Amino acid sequence: MSDFISKIPFLRLLLPAVTAIIISAFLPEIPYPRVMCTAGAGVMIFSFFIPEKKQFVYRWLFGMGLFIFVFGLFSFLCRQKKKESEFCFSDNPIACVGTVVDLPREKQRSFSCNVKVSYPLSKKIVVYLQKEDRAENIAPGDEIIFVAPIRPFKNFGNPDDFDYVRFMRNKGFSGSAYLPSANWRPTGKKDVSLYIWTQKFRKSALEFYRLFELDDGAYSFISALTLGYKHDLTNGLQEAFRASGTSHVLAVSGLHVGIIYAIFTSLFSFLGKTGKKFVLRQISVIVTLWLYAFLVGLTPSVLRATIMLTIASVGFAIGKNGFTFNTLTAAAFLILLYHPMSLFDVGFQMSFAAVLAILSFNPVINNLYRPKNKIKKYVWGLFTVSTSAQAGVFPIALYYFGTFPTYFFIANMLVVPLTGVIIYACIPMIIVVLLKPFDSAVFDWLFQVFGWILKTLINFVLKIVCFIEALPYAQWSDKYVSALQTMLLLVIVVTAFRFFNRGRSRHLIAGLVCSLVFVSTFTYAGLSRKPGQLAIFNKAGFSDIGLFVKGKRVYFDVEENGFIPHPSKSILRLSENSYTHAETARPLEIDVLILSQDPTFSMRQLANIFQAGQVVLDSSIPPYVRTRLTKECGNLGISFHDVEQDGAYLINL
Repeated sequence: MSDFISKIPFLRLLLPAVTAIIISAFLPEIPYPRVMCTAGAGVMIFSFFIPEKKQFVYRWLFGMGLFIFVFGLFSFLCRQKKKESEFCFSDNPIACVGTVVDLPREKQRSFSCNVKVSYPLSKKIVVYLQKEDRAENIAPGDEIIFVAPIRPFKNFGNPDDFDYVRFMRNKGFSGSAYLPSANWRPTGKKDVSLYIWTQKFRKSALEFYRLFELDDGAYSFISALTLGYKHDLTNGLQEAFRASGTSHVLAVSGLHVGIIYAIFTSLFSFLGKTGKKFVLRQISVIVTLWLYAFLVGLTPSVLRATIMLTIASVGFAIGKNGFTFNTLTAAAFLILLYHPMSLFDVGFQMSFAAVLAILSFNPVINNLYRPKNKIKKYVWGLFTVSTSAQAGVFPIALYYFGTFPTYFFIANMLVVPLTGVIIYACIPMIIVVLLKPFDSAVFDWLFQVFGWILKTLINFVLKIVCFIEALPYAQWSDKYVSALQTMLLLVIVVTAFRFFNRGRSRHLIAGLVCSLVFVSTFTYAGLSRKPGQLAIFNKAGFSDIGLFVKGKRVYFDVEENGFIPHPSKSILRLSENSYTHAETARPLEIDVLILSQDPTFSMRQLANIFQAGQVVLDSSIPPYVRTRLTKECGNLGISFHDVEQDGAYLINL
């Protein structure tokens, strides 16, 4: 173990960092992080003053001090990140000054902007600007002044929902605000930071791509492929890439950064391969890579690839190999040092898992077959890299998405090479579009030729992806696994590869034991599974009633005005207020009364007719009506559940 760690020294830093981040996520606060940093530094300094004869015996002291120091440092960083996203929310509007930091995203009735507030507090929030020309023209770097109440993020509260609140908190956002036209205006000031400049350039590049005269599907694909801008992609197209196992193509990652690296390494090749000019060449490549990283938004996968290639370039400049496990752990450590909560980002986890799997498993698979033909070697290389990466990420994909692409190897062998060709094909297209204003017949002809080539390549890729998605059994779906099962799957994969590589029985035994435990967890889950539930889900503006069985939604016909079948409870749903003038000698006793849609309901009238143990207001009730009905329920002493505020209401079957 010590020999393994000595080969990957950055692992000594990464382990305490990850430990501190995980503990900080589940504990309110790790106490005294500064004291830990001081103590750790003291132990490290003390280890240098141990007599030389005893240095070997107490060699563990420096490692222990380093662990304590890094643990304390990351505990402090996590505490600071939590404070950055905390906010004392109030219903009262507050006046704020902030700067738009990213490209606005068009919604159905608004434009969504990420805003860095500078007054009265330094916070990041999401602002929704009412749709108008002024909002449409807002750009990164624009400073705005606005008056609005800042609201906390909310989950819908459905049992199968994504934890949006935790996601936004990990991103460093504090809350959100909706701004009608009268509540905000630009100040005229512009931010000129490097990140803002690259985002402005990104906006210009997206507008420039419009000059390519591509259809919507091709435009959204090229925007995602080269600039990491995925907001124009349709849900259907994203699902097609996900089902075919090629969604990594849409997320700018090592593949894209590697192509950019290759392009600019070639462009700067005139600087030579030795001496000071070669060092200048590597510096030029590094600067270009970081400009591209800023351009696409500094996502974890881009940061990982850029840091690794930066270290590799430095290694090449001093005559050493830059692609190692230590490079990968260094990239992970530096990203977490910059933003500790990236550890919980799906992109971070899958990006590092894929590269770690390639470094670990690819040599094992590659040794199974040694083709001599160049074409066979290239195809085999694509297959081994794709299989290695998939082996590393599929347990994580099952945990988060519950899906596995069956034909990933076929899709990647076709799509990945074409993706590289498309990125290269963009270069002459960009040059021709820039020269087109000169109004030359030659440039017009070149525009038509290169435009046709680019469109054909993009459409061919999209057809491949859609074809593979449409194949029978193209995707396993709803195969979610727990956190424990994910860890067991990862151990099974690692032990399987180590057994095939080294043939040691202990790896086989460990893998079989983990497989047995893995199967046992499913057996236990099946035996202890709760019965199905009738659910009134929270779906903004709609009535959404169905069953929730084995983690899935199952829908059936529900009467708009009538009783919902249940083995032991009387459940009545009303969607129309038909009881305005109704009278009864004795109220009808029911267990649950569900109110939907109609804004004229009155709890006083309904209480004369029904004696409900629980009143449920579903999410189709307008907000002002919910406020009135909850107040009436409180005055009458009736127990109520507001789905919009309290989340889904579940009734065991």
